[in-house]
Amino acid sequence: MNKNITGPNFQRLGQLLVLILLALFILIPFLLGFWTSLLPTADISKGSLWSSHISLDNYYTAITQTPIIRYLFNSLVISFFTMAAQLLFCSMSAYAFVFLEFKGRNTLFYVFLATMMLPFEAEVIPNFVTVRNMGLLNHYAVMIIPFLTSAFGTFMLRQSFLQIPGELKEASEIEGLSHWRFYASVVMPYSRISLFTLAAYSFLASWNQYLWPMLTTFSDDFRPVQDGLRQLQSQESFNNWGMIQASAAIVVIPTLIVLFIGQHYFKSGLNEGAVK
Repeated sequence: MNKNITGPNFQRLGQLLVLILLALFILIPFLLGFWTSLLPTADISKGSLWSSHISLDNYYTAITQTPIIRYLFNSLVISFFTMAAQLLFCSMSAYAFVFLEFKGRNTLFYVFLATMMLPFEAEVIPNFVTVRNMGLLNHYAVMIIPFLTSAFGTFMLRQSFLQIPGELKEASEIEGLSHWRFYASVVMPYSRISLFTLAAYSFLASWNQYLWPMLTTFSDDFRPVQDGLRQLQSQESFNNWGMIQASAAIVVIPTLIVLFIGQHYFKSGLNEGAVK
């Protein structure tokens, strides 16, 4: 009797301890970085993790003496438009692969899907030559146009659209709904969880890009945050590590906001689905 009662409790306790350890493993570097951003650079250079001069001076220096706010604005513009474009074009292509009948549809989808096997590094040179010939270097467009759509986004939304009951499509045809009306009023609302997931994924993927902006942006007017942080370090003959760490902490804030918002909508969608 006692074994039956205590067994599951010990199992849940063990799972809880494992989750706590994993959470600490993930959070400790972040908390350490935040704490370091409050320390003077002199103490950081000495390797000391404690100081009597804890302040927000590094944040003030980062905001007033570096282009970190401009980098944030650039990344927000690039990430937002990339996210919006991928939601539109990936959902449209996924709709075509699911609801439109045309010759070679499955073959074309597999060819489209095969592009996921190509590493981004293999596409850098042809993409760079293309945008250079188009005169798009050092502009927002060079960070957005090559990423207007993605095979992964199309694949994910196609899998979601396949879950839509066929009766809905038949009913829409009986009611005389066009493809655009069915797409906007039925397919998109029905697949909102997948759309929120793709939105968060595409936003964060664009926000965290480093190699492509390093090759295609040459001024602070268009340089995003990831490349901007590296630029801050290379511009300093004596690295102000406190200021650089404060800049890195500021850069993390938008990504945390996106993750929290995405988690909220994801949970809301799951709760609505459970009720239905």
